[in-house]
Amino acid sequence: MIKIALVDDHVIFRKSLAILIGMLDGFEIISEASNGKEFIDHLDDHHLPDIVLMDITMPVMDGVETTKWLKQNKYKIKVIALSMIKNELVIIRMLKNGAKGYILKDCEPEELRTALSDVYHKGYHFNELVTAKMKTETEKDSAVTKQMFNEKELEFLRQICSEKSYKEIADEMFISPRTVDGYRDALFQKLNVNTRVGLVLYALKNDLVQL
Repeated sequence: MIKIALVDDHVIFRKSLAILIGMLDGFEIISEASNGKEFIDHLDDHHLPDIVLMDITMPVMDGVETTKWLKQNKYKIKVIALSMIKNELVIIRMLKNGAKGYILKDCEPEELRTALSDVYHKGYHFNELVTAKMKTETEKDSAVTKQMFNEKELEFLRQICSEKSYKEIADEMFISPRTVDGYRDALFQKLNVNTRVGLVLYALKNDLVQL
């Protein structure tokens, strides 16, 4: 059984999600918490979850802080960010701090099941942010993957994994905003994605950035 923890301050949603996951074969809810501090305070090193579904916006200790704490303290619990927030920089912040995927709270049950299974068995979950073509590319050897890009494209990939705006990235790379747009659009086309988060997931999965 894959052991799951839920961390979300909306009690009705959390309880409903627990019931839903309990109906899925192969998954077991072992703990629930209303914020990150409560989750950390009740961690049992002898009975840890494999995956935690982590809300991003919570009181006391939010999802970003909690995910970062797990990473810094070398817990191997895999985090899936769970939220209604679609802001790319917020999602990137979660990914930078160790989250292995991101799903919206209004996703279909089948996507939830797929996300849990993917993160447990493959290490990452790629949803609508990443197309089938990109999924195939991520299975290639990382050395081969790096050959797909020139040095400027690799530098741009590293830069977008920060929380900088595109304007700030242009300044950092000493190029014009229009050139940054060109790099972004070229990578969108090369990887067949259309979001910054998709590019970040690709870079993280293929070890193109060191965080």
